Order: sequence, then structure tokens, then C-alpha cells
Amino acid sequence: MTINDALKAAASQITPACEINGANPARVAKALLMRHLGVKIEWIFLNLTRELEDAEGFFALAKRFANHEPLEYITGEAGFYGLSFSVKKGVLVPRPETEILVEKSLEILSNLPAPKGPPLVAEIGTGSGIISICLALNSNAKIIASDISDEALNLARQNAAKFGVEDRIEFVKCAYLDQIYGQFDLLVSNPPYISRDYRLDKFVLNEPHEALFGGAAGDEILKNIILVAKNRGVKYLACEIGYDQRESMQNALKFNGFEAEFYQDLAGFDRGFVAKNIFANF
Repeated sequence: MTINDALKAAASQITPACEINGANPARVAKALLMRHLGVKIEWIFLNLTRELEDAEGFFALAKRFANHEPLEYITGEAGFYGLSFSVKKGVLVPRPETEILVEKSLEILSNLPAPKGPPLVAEIGTGSGIISICLALNSNAKIIASDISDEALNLARQNAAKFGVEDRIEFVKCAYLDQIYGQFDLLVSNPPYISRDYRLDKFVLNEPHEALFGGAAGDEILKNIILVAKNRGVKYLACEIGYDQRESMQNALKFNGFEAEFYQDLAGFDRGFVAKNIFANF
């Protein structure tokens, strides 16, 4: 079987799965083949008539996708903020909309009053480490990032080392900031915020549920983060939220002494907020 024939057969095999998440079958098939052969896309285009070695292994990858395993888990990588991060099953796949949270956080850091030293940042629920790593690469901040998952923390450390910022980020296993001490200029988080009864597609359901669902209403963890930020005297708070949580977050932020601005994603949905603690010592 030639490479071209294999790509067509795989695209046909994964088309029903692609209809669920809106992916292009031909592009997914090429991504799977790149992973299978360890080659770049240019190599594939130049070798379409070549016989495919280990076709069985390639179609095994296609079967995994057809069974709704996220492409990022199969390839072991995900693009985010112009970089390629390592990902693995058991850790949330990075989403493009979270790049906006990174941008908003960098804006806060760039507008802080001239500090005596590097700004101090905490991240709750770091996952694969993408937010903290992007902040470290684009600012001089010192960062402490927490997660309750050993698997996530090991992956985050791996990614930090990949980009040479492992000495700028301390990764701590704990919930919220329970084992983390100090005063922070910025607390950032993309926490679980989906309500428990919200229907998700089969691909998303193959991701860790503890990184997706925020409780019965979905906003419980976000409210806890706001309370933590208040109690710890955090100056600025930046969080991603669900599309229908703006009113809930406005009320919680105001009650806890924060002035907030909300932002939208590229689809026009409410996607997050940045907030200033009016009682913090600036």
C-alpha cells in the first residue's frame, strides 16, 4: 500500500470521529502519519507513491482517533502560543482560547509599578505548565505553580526544562495555594469550570474529568480561587471562565473586593476576567 492510499484509507476510517470535533480527516491522517513515521509534512508530500512500512501500526493510530482519543494524546504534542508543548493522557489538552489569558496576564505584569525585584506570580492548576512557561518566557516573573496531579506536575516540569525556564518556576503539589507561601502580584488560573451535568463530546470526555468539571454549577472552584486571592492579599487575579459565568463571577469578585474587567474569546463568548484587589497593598 502506498502512502497516498494509506492516507485516503485512514481519512475514511476517521471521518465519523472528525464530524464530532470538526477536524479535517485528511489533515488528521497526515498528522498521524507524521507521528507514525517521525517525519515532517514535506516528506509526506514528496513520498506519496512510496510503499508504507508498518501500515498496521499506522492504522492502529487511526483506530485510536476513531475511538475518540484526542489527537494531541496520540501525537504527544500540542501547539500553544506559537510553541509545541508535550502532552499526555491524564493531563488537560491546551486550548487556543487560553492564549488570551496569557496575553492578559502579561499585560498586568508589564503595567505593574516598578518593583524592587521580579514580580511574583502564582498559578493554580498548572496542568502541562503552559501558562506559567509562557509567562516565564515573556517576562522576568518568578512563578510558583500548583496542581493536585503528580502526572501533570511531572509533565509541567518536563515542558519547563524543554524551554529552559525550569529555574524560574517552582512546581508544588497542592490544592489552590495550600502549601505555597508569600505575597503575590498576580494569581492566574484556568481552573475546571464546567458544570457537572454539561454534555461534552466524546473526545473531551477522554480528558481528565478533575480538570474539566468545577462542581454542580461549574463555578465553585472559581469562587474558591477568588476567596483565596482575597485572603492572601493578591494584587491582581486573572482567570478563564465558562461562557455563562460572567454574572456569577461579577458578584463574587465585587463581594470580595475586586474590580474586574471581562474579556471575550474569538467567538465573542465571555471567556475570562482580570481583576484588581482594591484592598491590596500596592
